[in-house]
Amino acid sequence: MDADGRLARGVVVRRLLAVDQGSGSVSSLHVRVMAEAAGVTVRTVWRWLSEAREGRLEPVSRQDRFTLDDELWAVLAEVGGNVAALYRQMTADDLTGGVPSLGTLHRAVQRDLRAGRVLEVARPSRNRVEAGRYDRVLAELKLQRAGEGLPVVDADSPSPPGAAADGDGEEGVGPSRGGVRLFVPGARVVSTAGVAAVVEAVGHTAAARGIGCVFGDPGVGKTVAVQQALYLLPSRVPVWRAVVGVKPGLPQMRASLLDALGLAAGSLSHRAQPADRALGEVLRRPGVLFLDDAQRLSPALLDYLRLLWDEPGTAAALVLCGAGAERVIARAPALRSRVLTWHQVLGLDQERLAETLAMFHDVWEGADPADVGWADATVARGNFRTWAKITSHVYALSKRGPDTRVDRSLIEQACARLGPYP
Repeated sequence: MDADGRLARGVVVRRLLAVDQGSGSVSSLHVRVMAEAAGVTVRTVWRWLSEAREGRLEPVSRQDRFTLDDELWAVLAEVGGNVAALYRQMTADDLTGGVPSLGTLHRAVQRDLRAGRVLEVARPSRNRVEAGRYDRVLAELKLQRAGEGLPVVDADSPSPPGAAADGDGEEGVGPSRGGVRLFVPGARVVSTAGVAAVVEAVGHTAAARGIGCVFGDPGVGKTVAVQQALYLLPSRVPVWRAVVGVKPGLPQMRASLLDALGLAAGSLSHRAQPADRALGEVLRRPGVLFLDDAQRLSPALLDYLRLLWDEPGTAAALVLCGAGAERVIARAPALRSRVLTWHQVLGLDQERLAETLAMFHDVWEGADPADVGWADATVARGNFRTWAKITSHVYALSKRGPDTRVDRSLIEQACARLGPYP
């Protein structure tokens, strides 16, 4: 249950008292269920119940704690909900005659928001994109719509920014696209209709400054397609790529985000509040954070991302990608409800498979479409990664002699090298 759905103390206490008066006994299970619903510890609920039995249903208010009056709340709205900006203005103008610390100010704002006080942030258009602007923005980004024309070969374009280098640079090492190895020299990224659909989906998410999820079976080309989409964004749009470890904890997750955004991960990753403030400041700039292998993230980490994107003023887009990412996000309902774009990547189009492979690598030029169809039906099944591996073996076998033809026999030999788990 997220913060908006948590039960208030009064509701928790009244329901437990009703059980206490009805059956005469409140069990530890009753308390544990209510603690989970309220988002507090079991010990806290027992304390609430003990105070309620003594006649104190609501907490005693602290008269000396700092609260924001209507004037300060209006100033906070004017600065877009930025508590640090409010603090700087209070310090400069001395609006109250006694300025609290920044931490106290943060706690006061969070307390008022949890109590239901509405913050009407000024200049909302700063972080929203009108519906009528989507097509114009997509046109400015030069994004190809799915299904328009034949596949386009991206053969001579330079490597995208941040692409991982493969090997030591010697000739014959398989090229890569954003860290994805293509296994064979001379291979090219082919913008099929499926890739074009991902480009459009990612471009729309970037233009809307929203959250997108790209999912599909392993090896269908999700990462390659997203990297292509990010590469086609204008150079003025920063792209941050975060690397997710296996079963990361919150400190590791925070360090990955800090490193991706160019912040001091070593000194900030274990300092929660300074790190989150630093991340929030960077994410106020329009850009795209790409997080691959999102299926590795726990619901708690996905909720942490949701909290970052819920900060007032966040202008960056978030693209999550991974095989099974949609199932993991489904277990984090607060984030799931905020995902703007869901896009499933399917396998290669069988009707254009021979044509696509010929553009992927020259070794397939002149190959019989029936032989290609046999390999896809028996081994590859439309999987992009499997076809890249088959291409690597076909390329190696074709170099045995000057007149070696890519026929059924040679393709069968190449497929046999993939073993029982292609």
